[in-house]
Amino acid sequence: MEELNILPNEEEREKPLRRPEWLKIRLNTNQNFTELKQLMRGNRLHTVCEEARCPNIFECWANRTATFMILGSVCTRACRFCAVTSGLPTELDWEEPSRVAESVEVMGLQHVVVTSVARDDLLDGGAAIFAATIRAIREKRPLCSVEVLIPDFQANWDALKVVMDARPDILNHNVETVRRLSDKVRSKAKYERSLEMLRRAKELQPDIPTKSSIMLGVGETFEEVLQTMDDLRAVDCDIMTIGQYLQPTKKHLNVVRFWTPEEFALLKEEGMKRGFKHVESGPLVRSSYHAHEQVQHAEANS
Repeated sequence: MEELNILPNEEEREKPLRRPEWLKIRLNTNQNFTELKQLMRGNRLHTVCEEARCPNIFECWANRTATFMILGSVCTRACRFCAVTSGLPTELDWEEPSRVAESVEVMGLQHVVVTSVARDDLLDGGAAIFAATIRAIREKRPLCSVEVLIPDFQANWDALKVVMDARPDILNHNVETVRRLSDKVRSKAKYERSLEMLRRAKELQPDIPTKSSIMLGVGETFEEVLQTMDDLRAVDCDIMTIGQYLQPTKKHLNVVRFWTPEEFALLKEEGMKRGFKHVESGPLVRSSYHAHEQVQHAEANS
């Protein structure tokens, strides 16, 4: 297949790129947005929507959907694309699962996404808190589906089993980028380790769908994205999301290129050809964007 993009030279990479029109975001701070923000603060909860400066926060919060971030707000890793604060965490709150479940109940959610910072300071990487959160949500709101977006637990497969034994409705773990750029973009995480985690998750609970995500714009080529799709399908990953990387601060990786909506649409076609049950692909797509709809589409294609 013909290569669609040409990587810029070093001189071009130094120039700041102007954000194209299709990445302009409409702010919507209606009553739902305000109420949800108050609910999060009142229950001392963190959301990846805020911590990672997600471009979709206004749309999602206006629709009363959010991705809860457990295990505190300080990450033990410092990935070059991520805006979450890094350092040595001190927070480990065993009441947090109950507060998340209470918020899910108050919001009346049908589908909830739970993620976390990386907690390499904990022996199980926080797996027990993930499992407790799944169980707490099920107890408070039995019909709500639960998706977890987990770190790699430093290849602690016993920790992965703890999460899978709690039977989330979807197990999500992101490869984030193509193999060649993984060490540059991510901190401590390894591309092959992420694939192995997805493979083992499916092995532990074959009926639970798995999901992964990559961001574009950090120097990958079209062919490398296709290879990433093939790698994910080789470990029986069911759902893939593809979005545009947006530089959160000047300290983070520069955006090398903005992929066009037409290219994202083409990647969706390529992913579906390869057997994914659903591919969400677009400039503003993030791992948990329209997560409930992703589940419905995947079930329809099962």
